Amino acid sequence: MRVLVVEDEQKMALVLKRILNEHGYVVDIAGDGNEGEQKVRNEKYDLLIIDVMLPQQDGLELCAKVRAHNTSIPILILSALDATDDTVSGLEAGADDYMSKPFESIELIARVRALLRRGSDLKKGSVLLCADLELDLSSRLAKRAGKMIQLTLKEFTLLEYLMRNKGRVLSRAQISEKVWERPYDLNDNNVDVYINLLRKKVDRGYEAPLIHTMVGMGYLIREPYA
Repeated sequence: MRVLVVEDEQKMALVLKRILNEHGYVVDIAGDGNEGEQKVRNEKYDLLIIDVMLPQQDGLELCAKVRAHNTSIPILILSALDATDDTVSGLEAGADDYMSKPFESIELIARVRALLRRGSDLKKGSVLLCADLELDLSSRLAKRAGKMIQLTLKEFTLLEYLMRNKGRVLSRAQISEKVWERPYDLNDNNVDVYINLLRKKVDRGYEAPLIHTMVGMGYLIREPYA
């Protein structure tokens, strides 16, 4: 597996490279946003790890550019910024996961493995349906009423989990454990952020919403009542 680390702090970049190398990953390093963009265009990577605060162009801008041309490559945003607004900005730019510095090497590797494993699982194939919403697991395409929906890997994974449990209420803890592969943390708002992102893409502009909040219980996706 080949990973691109886009990080302008040389010491941090080398730490990331060492940790990933020790677990069998081949790592390239880019020292600024422009170099990172050029490497992504010219080389094939299985995963991107992008710092937010970069010279030339910041990590969020780079992330958005990558997503505009490649919806399937997993992206992990890494930053010293851990405020809610910064997390949301990273996810809205197209990142699949967000880690704050400082971090434990075991957590980094767990996140990397989860992202790579999820990308591999999607190749197995089948189509999930909910009303006029289609999710093709082999091509990683989503459509509603025949209109394509662009999803990041994590958005796709969340939507898949909801659709595999159509009509069933899923708690935040269940979603966190299945989609993020880690225990639910009351201070972690990833589930709520991603549900809102999905709603914008799946339900906005349609008369009948498919994704619903069950107050005090969790979320579910269901077909509209007749």
